[in-house]
Amino acid sequence: MQDLKQRVVRGGLARLFGQGANLALRLGFTAVMARLLHPEDFGLVAMVVAVTGVYDLFTSAGLSLATVQRASISREQISNLFWINILVGSTLCLICVATAPILVTFYHEPRLFWVTVVMGAGFLLNSAGIQHSALMQRELRHVDLTMIELASVTVGYALGICLAAYGFGYWALVSAAIATPAVSSALMWTFGAWVPKLPRRGSDISSLLGYGGTITLNNLIVYAAYNFDKLLIGRLWGPSALGLYSTAYQLANVPTRNLTGAVGTVAFSALSRLQEEPGRLKSYFLKGCLLLISITAPITIFSAFFADDIVHVVLGPKWTESANIFRLLAPTILVFSIINPTGWLLQSTGLHRRSLWIAVVIAPLAIGAYIIGLPYGPRGVATGFSAAMTLWVVPHVFWCLHGTAVSPREFLLVICRPLLASVVAAVLALGVVEFCLNDVQFPLLRLTLAGIVMGSLYLTILFYVMGEKVFYFDLLRGLKDSLRNDQLPAVVR
Repeated sequence: MQDLKQRVVRGGLARLFGQGANLALRLGFTAVMARLLHPEDFGLVAMVVAVTGVYDLFTSAGLSLATVQRASISREQISNLFWINILVGSTLCLICVATAPILVTFYHEPRLFWVTVVMGAGFLLNSAGIQHSALMQRELRHVDLTMIELASVTVGYALGICLAAYGFGYWALVSAAIATPAVSSALMWTFGAWVPKLPRRGSDISSLLGYGGTITLNNLIVYAAYNFDKLLIGRLWGPSALGLYSTAYQLANVPTRNLTGAVGTVAFSALSRLQEEPGRLKSYFLKGCLLLISITAPITIFSAFFADDIVHVVLGPKWTESANIFRLLAPTILVFSIINPTGWLLQSTGLHRRSLWIAVVIAPLAIGAYIIGLPYGPRGVATGFSAAMTLWVVPHVFWCLHGTAVSPREFLLVICRPLLASVVAAVLALGVVEFCLNDVQFPLLRLTLAGIVMGSLYLTILFYVMGEKVFYFDLLRGLKDSLRNDQLPAVVR
């Protein structure tokens, strides 16, 4: 454990840089596809993903997190978990085939049949690499995982763009979604240096299955809560409205989701290793939260203030209606960046059942907000969602952190500084843009200048007014130390 800090810092920064590259690829892919395809194409795929995304939660069955979270686990146990993942992936593939005619009937859209069938193949492809990824994560091989993720995403996006350019329409989006897990699993096998054995009896995996089952149920409830809006909009308002809403949601959520995934993956691995050391666990958790909020808060608030220019630059002029939806969803995305880290703490320390009960409460809250806003279209749904999540954030924090090594006061003190710095910097940047850059006619140039102004103001306020400079200098020192020591004790017997 002596070099855990160095490995965590190195892995965390590798993940952040990787997710930054992933974000650039995602935005580039979205920008190109938005110009090659129509909102209806995105809406058709979103109709399927709103349902098959639920199935995707069962692909890992929570067993990847179980592999990482356990203090000690044998190769035989991991092999058994691998074959369970393969069985689950095959079953989900068949369920997609059975679901296809149901979606056709529900949406009154015959094109969805083969889209659903083909998307089903992705479950089997993805399941083949789950335990390989979990082992690499357990061993804190986050640099390798980052390179594999970037390579697979690049291949998938390149294929999608080529097919879109040749007029394949929504099939370009489907192909990109299938190619990415196929390449990822192939690379996991190539660089994971592990070949599963045939399943054996006598290897106790009941506790692992129990943990994975709770996590899966938790994810299922959360996914249903956060995606029921798309199902309702698609059913009542049609594919074009859903295309506008889902694309705006994706564009608003991509930075936070990618960055949360980057920091969260490393944080979960580290916190799982520190379950018996509450002092170090609290320190690692709060530093991880500070790092995440320091990055996601200014991005989200900047996006809300300059939504029109962002949508115009990334999606193009035919997506203008998405700008207001994008802006209205910003509070929800900001709340996600605040509450998602609490899940790292609960799940890594064995409090996954509390996480499940919290999900049970969130679901009716979010769905009720959608229903209230649904008569007013996508904007109404976005407004209702953001209002509900904003009201929920403080009760969520107190419930999650009750009785843990981290107090709500400590957590809120950590996140309030970057949040306040982001708001002040965004207001000042908006003032500069309105008074000094109002005559700039090119949205990309205006957006770039506004970003430079806000970024400079934000870093100045955060480092010198809020006093966070020491934290980032310590982070850089930790990265330097990690380059000198790259050995970690084995954690798999």
